[in-house]
Amino acid sequence: MILATGRSSRHVTSLGELLGDTLHKHSGRHARYEGRENGDWVLTDCGDIIVHLFRDEVRSFYNLEKMWAYDDEALPKAPAAARKPAPRKRKVAATA
Repeated sequence: MILATGRSSRHVTSLGELLGDTLHKHSGRHARYEGRENGDWVLTDCGDIIVHLFRDEVRSFYNLEKMWAYDDEALPKAPAAARKPAPRKRKVAATA
């Protein structure tokens, strides 16, 4: 997943179309689009890669970075008995 910001509605829409055209030219695959009608955001589905293009205000409103951020505190901890200690490194004797 790729997140990007455009400067205006026209910029966001044209970036999405350019991305899809470039993908088709190089790989022969057709991209699917959502949100091109108003230009606040455009989702370009390239198969294995999804590109979200936003205007700056819309990107801060949806805040997808926070939704996909890794947060240690939010994850449940495994019970102490289930946790394995880290393997120890073996010391190698130096030879002269």
